[in-house]
Amino acid sequence: MGATATLSTSDLGVAPGGDVTCQVMVRNAGELVDQFTIDVVGDAASWSQAEPAVVNLNPGESAPVLIRFAPPRDAGVYAGPVPFGVRVISREDPNGSVVEEGVVVVGAFTDVAAELVPAKAEGARKAKFEVAVDNVGNAPAMLRLRAIDPEDELDFRLDRGEIALPPGTTAFVRLQARPRKRFLRGEPQRRPFQVEITPEQGEPIVAQGTMVQKPLLPKWLLPALLALLLLAGALVALWLTVLRPAVTSAAREAMKQESAAIQQKADEAASAAGAAKEESKEAAANAGQALDALGIKPGDTNATPTLPKPAERGEPVTFRLDITSPIVTNTGAFTEVTFTPQDDKKTILVKDIFFENPKGDLGTAQLVRDAGGTRTTIRVIGLGNFRDRDEHFQEPLRFQPGEKIVFRVSCQNPQPKGACTPSVVLNGRAE
Repeated sequence: MGATATLSTSDLGVAPGGDVTCQVMVRNAGELVDQFTIDVVGDAASWSQAEPAVVNLNPGESAPVLIRFAPPRDAGVYAGPVPFGVRVISREDPNGSVVEEGVVVVGAFTDVAAELVPAKAEGARKAKFEVAVDNVGNAPAMLRLRAIDPEDELDFRLDRGEIALPPGTTAFVRLQARPRKRFLRGEPQRRPFQVEITPEQGEPIVAQGTMVQKPLLPKWLLPALLALLLLAGALVALWLTVLRPAVTSAAREAMKQESAAIQQKADEAASAAGAAKEESKEAAANAGQALDALGIKPGDTNATPTLPKPAERGEPVTFRLDITSPIVTNTGAFTEVTFTPQDDKKTILVKDIFFENPKGDLGTAQLVRDAGGTRTTIRVIGLGNFRDRDEHFQEPLRFQPGEKIVFRVSCQNPQPKGACTPSVVLNGRAE
């Protein structure tokens, strides 16, 4: 046996941006002088280190090594327990290497940023904005939104008053501002307002915005109307004095020429009508001979052929994936259910996807393609952002034979609400 290792503690807690340490006692259990390399494996490896990372020990000798955990204050490091392993590798006896396991609990922090896009918008009757809210914390955030006008001159309409944001995600909420009083003419007037975003814990943050209210009648309208009136008067005078007499004379001459041309065309048409009559009689006789040759009597409606309609390709396919996902604190943990087509020789073409969230659960849902163990994410949506959601594709999603469809859910409900029970229905054809 090359080495033994003993952790001073296997249960640690640390706040993002801080650090915590524990000690591992490394002992040379072999019979030769050996060199041991110490490192940390698992999800905590990127923000932990061993001090020193290498120790040289005589047989039976022991040495302490400090293990330091320093998770950054970043949305990519989720709050909750993170398992880790301290690995001790023997240079002389690699098979005698050991791993000691433990758990470090990363604390949660809330950090939300928000802004209005655009910060200023113009309009006579209304102005449209979007509230962009970023969760740059490491835990899910439940947020309430409220628009405030200090001067009480605007009315607001928000698409949503509450949003649930997983860590490291952004949500956009549409906002419409309408002035309570309008004016016909004058200079544009600035109407500043605020949008207050309040998390469940912590102080609210405020995004500033401005509606520039414009008059109902633009400045250019009256000069343009006056110019149009002057132009209309000039055109009337031109018509009465110059154009009308010229047009009358030209019209008389044109009528004389048109009458002569019409008379000539009438004579030609009469001559052509006689010839057409003779040709019609000959065509009728030929048509009768053709029907007799085919054995079809004139007036026989059953003789009209009916072209077959083209067959629609593929068989209709509809399937539903229901899931019950327990509440988890780690947003990277998912419960999943897999659909495997019964006929593994047909291609599935999905044209419609219907997501259902009747309980208004909170968390993240994913629709994934599994091609022989290689997974590709098709859709990622926040459960708190919808109750029913329809998606239709002009170019259908194509699942080749042997591919599976996986529905994954990470449930972030508060404890009293219980497990998440969303579902997804896929509709299409198999060919």
